[in-house]
Amino acid sequence: MPTNIHPVFEKALGREARERILGQNGMVIWFTGLSGSGKSTLAIDLEKRLNKNEVMTMMLDGDNVRIGLNSNLGFSDEDRTENIRRIAEVSKLFVDAGIVTLCSFVSPTIEIRDQARGIIGDKDFKEIYVNASFEACAKRDVKGLYKKALNGDIKGFTGLDAPFDPPTNPFLELNTEEQSPEQSGDELFNVFFPLVRKK
Repeated sequence: MPTNIHPVFEKALGREARERILGQNGMVIWFTGLSGSGKSTLAIDLEKRLNKNEVMTMMLDGDNVRIGLNSNLGFSDEDRTENIRRIAEVSKLFVDAGIVTLCSFVSPTIEIRDQARGIIGDKDFKEIYVNASFEACAKRDVKGLYKKALNGDIKGFTGLDAPFDPPTNPFLELNTEEQSPEQSGDELFNVFFPLVRKK
């Protein structure tokens, strides 16, 4: 750390004080899965349900972050790693504010997700594997990306010519090929609402 930087975290108001005011437990709910698997749909649905039950949330989504905070990054391995590093650092700040932070990112490798977990802290990092096969996601092709990738217009596309490492021990796995969005949404809310609300 440069010698002219002097963090004041020890002097600032602590996380517990913020959580007490909000009546909730800050944490990061990290959605990972292939493009089109349903990550953002489920994150948006969970945020709406938590908000309806007076839980303060913040959602960070791949596309939204890349037009602002990370607009200077591309899709090389180095830039993808930096993309997730910045997101994790921002998420940690939100958690320290007592906010339930929903992160929806492909974050394709175990290494890159472990980087995020290491920054945020294992206790606060809840990994959700939104499981849908490449074939199912290609059939949905919500953003038209699969058609472009299969035509060779996009290189380094996750699941095609770039790897995706499924989580080996996620906090929760949702198979969106087998469950409807409503079923997955119900399961998510039923798992997380008791965890985020203070007794």
